[in-house]
Amino acid sequence: MGQKVNPKSFRMGSLFTWSSNWYAKKGDYSRFLLEDVKLRQWLFERLKLAGITEIKIDRSINTVKVTLSVARPGVVIGRGGSGLEELKKEIVKRLKNLPVGKQAPKLELQVVEVKNPDLSARLIGLRLADQLLRRYPHRRAIAQLLEKTMAAGAKGIKIMLAGRINGAEISRKEKYFKGSMPLSTLRSDIDYFEQPAFTQMGYVGIKIWIYTGERAMP
Repeated sequence: MGQKVNPKSFRMGSLFTWSSNWYAKKGDYSRFLLEDVKLRQWLFERLKLAGITEIKIDRSINTVKVTLSVARPGVVIGRGGSGLEELKKEIVKRLKNLPVGKQAPKLELQVVEVKNPDLSARLIGLRLADQLLRRYPHRRAIAQLLEKTMAAGAKGIKIMLAGRINGAEISRKEKYFKGSMPLSTLRSDIDYFEQPAFTQMGYVGIKIWIYTGERAMP
């Protein structure tokens, strides 16, 4: 089973928790869900230079708390906190789609620094996609990423490319491993990310698995 499903979904509830935490009545559920999806899409694009890895959204009765995990918090906070205040105002504008008679919720914005960006599957996947778009040799790029990730303290890393790799006429898959990758073990802390690279020579799909060791299950 571990080979066929998203590693995070497979461990949801036992090792990982949900990225959105809230309760909604029947009329509010679809609105909250769509609002979360659009807000995440906008934040990932808006904070691309900050190296954003995760967005958590917690809603209570009259408060929305957004927690951003970024590799470069200074890019988000700005000089004297000006960047954070500007970002907060832009998020509030996107939370104003409220039913008639309801008050806008209070927004709490928190920025958390990612201690080791080289262990983030999202950042590695985006970096590899960017290298493929710039026509950097894919085997050399992957070899460098494997070495860098293992040097950062990972127990194992797996990278899979699928599509018209290097402009090939027929699409194919290529897999690259280093270390161990126990995908069927629920205690395994595995970060996962997938990203398409729309190169000039065709579509290449990228999947990244990073294993950082076992965690105690609650």
